[in-house]
Amino acid sequence: MIKLNKKIKFHIAADGTSASGKTTGGKYISKYFGFKFLSSGALYRYCALKILKNNKKYNAELVKKIADSITMNDLNHNQLYDPKVTQLSSIIAKKAYVRKALKKFQINFIKNSRLAIIEGRDIGSKIMPKADLKLYFKCSIKEKAKRRLKEFKRLNKNISLKQVEKALIRRDGNDTKRKISPLIKTKNAVLVDTTKLRLKEMELKLLNIVKNSIINKYGNL
Repeated sequence: MIKLNKKIKFHIAADGTSASGKTTGGKYISKYFGFKFLSSGALYRYCALKILKNNKKYNAELVKKIADSITMNDLNHNQLYDPKVTQLSSIIAKKAYVRKALKKFQINFIKNSRLAIIEGRDIGSKIMPKADLKLYFKCSIKEKAKRRLKEFKRLNKNISLKQVEKALIRRDGNDTKRKISPLIKTKNAVLVDTTKLRLKEMELKLLNIVKNSIINKYGNL
């Protein structure tokens, strides 16, 4: 781990397609440089979980109430990755009032963190347009499916690689084609293609990108 100069204030936006490595990469950067880490997807999942517990009934008022009560500890719940939660979180993410309510949490996270990295799909474009560094992760569908298969197998032992591929294609399509805050690669984002990268190779690549970006801004670490 590198201890950065206390005068350094640095915020990173990490966007990308599903299963492209942005969460793994974001957590590595967080651990290595001492950044606070937030997965925006966990916010939508938590919101979806609370809605499911409310018999799937929700409106703008309820969502705002949920969003205003979220703590970082809430985002570590195992139930957030239940298939039903995953499905509903993708649906509510398309609604403007949901995104508005959860944006407040993300903005406050940035304001209260000297060193912060948020991963998601609209971080560089909507949440943190003035980020010091923007990363965009991508990976081929076939490779993503291979990596995600083990995770899916825990929930459904009979699921096939082809089914995982279809699920990822559908999710990426929803993210890039939705009208509100679609997934895009901003012009100034650094592309991180993880298709042919092993974990250690990706970590080394990210290490160099972040170090160089901080040095470019401050002259040193």
